[in-house]
Amino acid sequence: MNKTNKQSDIHTIIYNSKQLWYFIAGCFKLLVTPGERTVKNLSYILMFTSLLMAGGQKFGKISLPLGKVQFKSESADWTRAKPNQPVFEGTVIRTQAKSRCEIILTGGGKIRLGENSELELNDADVKPMVKNFNANLKKGNIWVSAKAAFGEKKNIAIRTPTAVAAIRGTKFRAKAGENESSVLVYDGKVDVNQAKNYIEERKEKRKGLGQGGPGGKPKFTLGPVTEVKAPTQVSGPYEVTLEEWVTLAEGMQINIRADGKFHMFEFDQTKDAEDEFVKWNQELEAAEK
Repeated sequence: MNKTNKQSDIHTIIYNSKQLWYFIAGCFKLLVTPGERTVKNLSYILMFTSLLMAGGQKFGKISLPLGKVQFKSESADWTRAKPNQPVFEGTVIRTQAKSRCEIILTGGGKIRLGENSELELNDADVKPMVKNFNANLKKGNIWVSAKAAFGEKKNIAIRTPTAVAAIRGTKFRAKAGENESSVLVYDGKVDVNQAKNYIEERKEKRKGLGQGGPGGKPKFTLGPVTEVKAPTQVSGPYEVTLEEWVTLAEGMQINIRADGKFHMFEFDQTKDAEDEFVKWNQELEAAEK
């Protein structure tokens, strides 16, 4: 299905849905609100309409914006996020100092951003028993918690400037830096590789088997070509370049530099638990049990 047909189908669904009338009524109410908020309200309407027109897959919603949390689409400027703000493919989310947010993924699972972070939502492929998400952490700190239901496949890939972490229903944290990124595993297992290798792999899939048909969008596939179980690092820190996927178990951390060299080790979970961002996430996780 080409992009034009996809947009046409989306517009048909929207115009045949009674939710459209709620949207129109809400727009009218915002526009007739007197005072300085009228211009601001109009910007919200234009931004939301542009998201609908883009026809992107819904990624989820910003359920818990704390402090100054903003988002933007390709056709709209930065806007402050409100609770339960829908976000779609192509949306970029950023947090300022002393700000955090939680994103509930479509179909279950959560992503949380720490302060001074920026996340681009790239791909979302959501089906009844298969859910795939791909996002790019440009800077900052991210926490991913996504356990798959029985029989369900849930894949989430988070790319940083130097690394990519791919999970299948587990819990991990990633820190993105321009010259070095880190991935820490708190539950389950996480597959990790160089960002460069991952990008090249996806390009190859687009050229070959990954094509979704003539002129179509490549099928969203995620996962290592080969796995190397690596609970410990054989060579010394930053002596070897990471050339293939490695699987990290719970309690493991890997730091990957821009040149591809890495250091993999067991991190101090007691010391790590003193980190404010980690504390916040652990408290939220405990409250949900």
